[in-house]
Amino acid sequence: MPIIDSQVHAYEANTPKRPWATVPNWPPHVTGDEMVAAMDKVGVDGAIFISSFSMYRYDGSYAVEVARAHPTRMAIVKPVDPDNPAVDDVVAEWKKTPGTVGIRIMLTRDNRRDPRDPGIDRIARSAARHDFPVNVLCWDNLEAGTTLIDRHPDTRFILDHLGILQPRVPGPPAEPWADLPKVLELAKRKNVVIKVSGACTLSKKPYPFDDIWDPLARVFDTWGFERCLWGTDWTRAFAVVNYEQAVKPFFETKRLSETERAMLMGGATAKAYGWSPKKG
Repeated sequence: MPIIDSQVHAYEANTPKRPWATVPNWPPHVTGDEMVAAMDKVGVDGAIFISSFSMYRYDGSYAVEVARAHPTRMAIVKPVDPDNPAVDDVVAEWKKTPGTVGIRIMLTRDNRRDPRDPGIDRIARSAARHDFPVNVLCWDNLEAGTTLIDRHPDTRFILDHLGILQPRVPGPPAEPWADLPKVLELAKRKNVVIKVSGACTLSKKPYPFDDIWDPLARVFDTWGFERCLWGTDWTRAFAVVNYEQAVKPFFETKRLSETERAMLMGGATAKAYGWSPKKG
């Protein structure tokens, strides 16, 4: 089974040619070539490249360039704009673009977007019509994500980052797993799978982050490995863990059988996105 990272971000340097919308605490650049080199170094065969909302908002043009340069290693997802009344046309055009495997909705508390917003409904219906899964970022706002998922039972959803707010700077929250009961309750919805991405950033211990495995075991037991998609969320996680540190604990832990590891670190992602890399 190939190893597939369910979420990475790549981007060019902040220049007038392609300016960033905001400047997060990420490296000055991690291009598609640099991301593939980092994957090669630790044995990751492919990745789902999520176009960075922080930097590029709804513009997926850099992701398209990367997918064109690395078609056997990267598949791409971009956020779409709920305020665009022609969003169905946007999704239809994205579906025709080589390398695309999904779209994304930003439903965080900061965005102040009602999950019943007509624009959100348009996106969910369009995704179902074009057979795209919807990646939904609703950490610290799981109630909104649950409402959206329940409103659209015919749409496939992929819950970003365990549905749990994760730190952007070193040092975990006082109770990093406080929302875990809500995450487990959400597993009852059969039209959603969960990204186990960025999990190492929730650890209160240094590398190899041994304290993540008990809460993750509850996720695996409740959701099932076939609905759990391992990922690093690099480069968002850059300030907390480097890429190798985000990968190796999952390769090396004794808490996973080889069958479980294969499903978690590749099989479930390939199934959810209908895509698998070809290395070489």
